[in-house]
Amino acid sequence: MEKNVKKATHDRAYNYFADPKYCPNRKRYEALKKYLGPEQWSAEKVSQVFGYAIHTIYMMAYEFRNEIADNRNDEGPDPFFISNSHGRKKLSLDEELKNLIIECRKKSLSVIDIKSILDSKEIKISQRTITNILNEAGFTRLSRRDKVQRASATSELKGNVVIEAPKCSMLKFDKEKEQFKFTSQQAGILQFLPILKHYEIDSAIADSLYPSTSVISKNSAILSFLALKLSNIERYSHDDAWCMDRALGLFAGLNVLPKAAWFSSYSSSITRNMNIDFMKKLNCIWSSKGLLSDTVNLDFTAIPYLGDDDHLENNWSGKRSKALASLQAVLAQDPDGGILCYGDTTIKHDNQNQVIVEFLDFYSNDKKINKNLKYLIFDSKFTTYTHLGELDKKGIKFITIQRRGKNLVNKINEIPKEQWKKISIEKANHKRRYVTASECFCDLLGYKSTDNIRQIRQIFLKDTGRIKPSIIITNDFDTSIEFIVRKYSNRWLVEKEISEQIHFFHLNRNSSGIVVKVDFDLTLSILAHNIYRLMAKEFDGFSHCEAQTIYNKFIDNTGQIVINEESVNVYLNKKRHLPIILDSLIGLSRYNFSLFDNKILAIMASSTT
Repeated sequence: MEKNVKKATHDRAYNYFADPKYCPNRKRYEALKKYLGPEQWSAEKVSQVFGYAIHTIYMMAYEFRNEIADNRNDEGPDPFFISNSHGRKKLSLDEELKNLIIECRKKSLSVIDIKSILDSKEIKISQRTITNILNEAGFTRLSRRDKVQRASATSELKGNVVIEAPKCSMLKFDKEKEQFKFTSQQAGILQFLPILKHYEIDSAIADSLYPSTSVISKNSAILSFLALKLSNIERYSHDDAWCMDRALGLFAGLNVLPKAAWFSSYSSSITRNMNIDFMKKLNCIWSSKGLLSDTVNLDFTAIPYLGDDDHLENNWSGKRSKALASLQAVLAQDPDGGILCYGDTTIKHDNQNQVIVEFLDFYSNDKKINKNLKYLIFDSKFTTYTHLGELDKKGIKFITIQRRGKNLVNKINEIPKEQWKKISIEKANHKRRYVTASECFCDLLGYKSTDNIRQIRQIFLKDTGRIKPSIIITNDFDTSIEFIVRKYSNRWLVEKEISEQIHFFHLNRNSSGIVVKVDFDLTLSILAHNIYRLMAKEFDGFSHCEAQTIYNKFIDNTGQIVINEESVNVYLNKKRHLPIILDSLIGLSRYNFSLFDNKILAIMASSTT
């Protein structure tokens, strides 16, 4: 069969030359070849073979001789055959386009400026072609110019049109327009507004002591800070990514967010009392919604200062594994819901032992907060044995770590093997790990309980991943050893929350060129963290996820915002987890927002990806 295919191909090639089907040009070529070529056929014979009239043959020969005579040096095109030229085909440009390019160069415009002008006129042409046209017209390269000369050259052609960035102002809705729409890279942040409304956080902001400005209201000012916290903006000074985003402005009830310097100016008027008052109002909300349990975990964190003026105390930074100049802050966390309920950056070495007392004053002075606090869990550096006695007198159970001394380690090593027992600790992923524990009772110097008893409960732990054993002390004598150890193991979760504050909410970015008061920044970081926890609760199966995961999967999304007379419709682009958003937030879409002139916010799916 393969031989038959080869033979058929051979026959077609042979017939192409042996019995050609002449096209007009090929027929003319063959006729002139026989008449004028080496064979020198007569006109009559050529006429008979090719079907031409005799006078037609004479006319074709006459025209061909004249054509050859005009091309004496063989420089012109071949009369019958086309020769392929090397390289690209020359672009055929009309004279009008060339004249426009030349006129632009006469006004001292560079090739890049000329191309931008042609692009604005929807004329597609490369910079190389523009350069070739200018070279053919005899223009040389422009001499080096400064910014003023370049600006004057371009402004002359554009008619001195200057595009100014819009100034920040409160959002106003034009009732004459049926609808207004725009696209934003940060459209996903508008999903937080139903959360703020549902938990009455917007009311807490309105009732706070924070100031307003002549242009921006109190709510819009705080929401402007919150918009940057929730959208994972690393530094306030990096405003190229957010200063013109309409969705971030819409989140705060503004046309666009204020410029970066405004944030520093606003925070300079914030005092510690304003932050405490705001955190108390938020705690009333968490308490009324049942988000606070009977236990609070406390831990320190260091916020490094990276400036030249080293005027701060040295504190240990776990992130950098060394002591460095920093602000020492404390965070209080509810272990069950992950809500952060307190923060303070005014801690010094000489007053860090008072942190427990200050927290209890903050927690117990407000009558609106449910008084269900029973357990305080903290590190050994938080307070003294004397203050532990004060906690016992107030009816507060504490669980903390006792510092290891040489004598105490020797005492632990002397405990008989039969007095140790294995207990299980449930981790965050509901898996279990086992540690070895033993307990005893002893007296502490300086500690006096309610009945002036100095005795305390000691629990020794081994197989915790550390070389030396850990010692837990508590005034809870009634519950089991397993309960105490599990309670204290949950304290490690607050360290995870601190890490999240540093990584996602950029708590340690206080070396930015835009200076924001650190205590105010911490207060808003706490609020942003809690909002993410509340958002995670709405998504089934994601309540344990960190803020970074929630942001990547649900919040980081582009969309189109359409504002009409009745509602603000947010069309989020298609994303894998978008159906979960639509199912989870449908119950929170009934609110009217005063920021939007009492319009309803609707979260919907877009038809694009």
